[in-house]
Amino acid sequence: MNEIKIAIGADHAGFEYKQSLVNLLDNYQVKDYGTYSKEATDYPDFAHPVALAVEKREFDFGILICGSANGVAITANKHQGIRAAICWTEELAQLARAHNDANILCIPARFVSVEVAQKMVLKFLNTVFEGGKHAIRVNKIDC
Repeated sequence: MNEIKIAIGADHAGFEYKQSLVNLLDNYQVKDYGTYSKEATDYPDFAHPVALAVEKREFDFGILICGSANGVAITANKHQGIRAAICWTEELAQLARAHNDANILCIPARFVSVEVAQKMVLKFLNTVFEGGKHAIRVNKIDC
């Protein structure tokens, strides 16, 4: 079992992707914050608990999925110390970690395939923050 702890959540638009990602991450410690069906839901109901868990350092990373990823990213970024990044390619997921020290990956289910989402998650989790000049910038983010 991998020591990395991941909090994951999605609204109805991201439900199937979330299920796929939970299965992909079976070697990690994952907590699923829902939703648990395709029934219509409100994205903040899942984004806030995931962001709070990462904010409190109960989890190393978060993954949030909704239709555009905008709603979950906006919600998660309200939390202190959260750097939630919307990504739609592997390269963006890698750069979000390497340059921005993103701690929550936000996936737009209506704009990427499940396969791309899976590749982004693995890239995100396996990329190390580069620090240096990027750390100076990241340290200027919090209000």
